Amino acid sequence: MTAITSGEARGTGGVAGRLLFPQEVAMTPVIVALYDDYGIATRVRTQLVADGFPTDRVEVTSRLEAGQADAQPGDAFNDRVSNYFHTIFDQNEEQAQAEDFATRVLGGSSAVTVHPRADYEIASARKILQQNGPVKLEEVLG
Repeated sequence: MTAITSGEARGTGGVAGRLLFPQEVAMTPVIVALYDDYGIATRVRTQLVADGFPTDRVEVTSRLEAGQADAQPGDAFNDRVSNYFHTIFDQNEEQAQAEDFATRVLGGSSAVTVHPRADYEIASARKILQQNGPVKLEEVLG
């Protein structure tokens, strides 16, 4: 996976400014937003589901709700949370992002992870996540 900035993602069939040929498949990003408040994170999840996202493509990870981190290997919660973010940010240049998200969640923040599959879902997820004031927002090409 490769981290991208909001200016690099294109919603018109191109990726980073290039057109796709019919045999190519556009990769959609995984979007992760970090909030200082668990209540805001759960509200964001509710807004995303109300907007049409299936519940299996919207995850909250926090000290109060482990989410998909519980499915990761590790004896302790800390290990599972770290492993979860390392599966999202899996390239060498993204390891610092994985550590930062894990540290912040273990420190009390809450992360909302969204797996959009279409251009309109990407735009919708960005809008909902951003309008709720995340401390941090990252997109990773999947």
